[in-house]
Amino acid sequence: MAPRDSGVGSNERVLPRSPETGATDQPRLSVVTVSWQTGPRLIEAVASILAAPGVDEFVLVNHGNPPELIQSLRAMAADKDNFVLVETGSNLGFARGCNIGAQRASGDVVLFLNPDAVLAKGVASRLKRSAGELGDSIWAVGARIINPDGSEQRGGRRGELTPRSAMIAFLGLDRFIPAFKGMHLEKEELPDEIVPVPVVSGAAMLMPRRGFLQMGGFDERYFLHVEDIDICRKVRECGGTVWFEPRASIVHYGGTSQSSPFFVETHKALGFIKYFWKYYPGALERLTTMAMIGPIFGAIWGRITMIQIRDQLRLVTRRRKAFARLRRLETHRARQQPDGRSSKATSSAPVSENRPL
Repeated sequence: MAPRDSGVGSNERVLPRSPETGATDQPRLSVVTVSWQTGPRLIEAVASILAAPGVDEFVLVNHGNPPELIQSLRAMAADKDNFVLVETGSNLGFARGCNIGAQRASGDVVLFLNPDAVLAKGVASRLKRSAGELGDSIWAVGARIINPDGSEQRGGRRGELTPRSAMIAFLGLDRFIPAFKGMHLEKEELPDEIVPVPVVSGAAMLMPRRGFLQMGGFDERYFLHVEDIDICRKVRECGGTVWFEPRASIVHYGGTSQSSPFFVETHKALGFIKYFWKYYPGALERLTTMAMIGPIFGAIWGRITMIQIRDQLRLVTRRRKAFARLRRLETHRARQQPDGRSSKATSSAPVSENRPL
């Protein structure tokens, strides 16, 4: 039976790790995933990881999910020797969860993977080859994050986060003024091989386990979001490099969490403010950060509000189209009736209120 830890309280920081194994030609890869109320996509993500060639160990840090889903995860862990299920008992945040998973892992390299991301065959092996080429130095490698339709997702590769680049992105100035270059790079030409970039996404980030722990892991002051930007900066400040690997594509559904989108976006906004407060400590810089609090929250909340309005309008449109198709079907059926009733009279009959849309 695969090991399963439980009852990881708020005062326990280091979990016991699995025994080391012998050296191999390629580094051992541990995939670490943190889940809290992920939704039905979690099982698909877990299954893809367990089936992916090149994955030597899978550590799932469960902050909290419905009881029936937890039972399914326990059953899967009991059936797989390389599946370690860590149950923390409460939502400790993404950064803290990743640190717990990395401490519990036994691989030479760790792939931090979102719980709603699908690991296709060949991706883990590709990342392991890239890790072997980079050696034992400090580095971080980000995969190419794609939407289910195959398009590259925003945030997978980014420029440096500064107050200026943040304001350009929040206000969308790069869309209208060519002189303002945004920090998002997904619309740039896709390279043929691994290339250095300032920032990659924590949705699919590979790092050497020892180096990650030596740096202190993710900054746990970030509850959700921006911890990936922070650690990329930390890697570069330690003399390491951050890389984007275009040959490793990972489907990320996004938006599957059952938590409120305003909860998620609020922590994202707080993450940006903490980042600027941490790395821009000058008096004028602090004043700038304070002045940005309103625009940051306004831009992020405004974006999620517009998304919700758009989704509601799409739902209304779909329902209207479904109702129109139903009326046409009723009209067609009435015209086919052999009792001689007129199609006009039949088609004007009211549709049952109990009929589903």
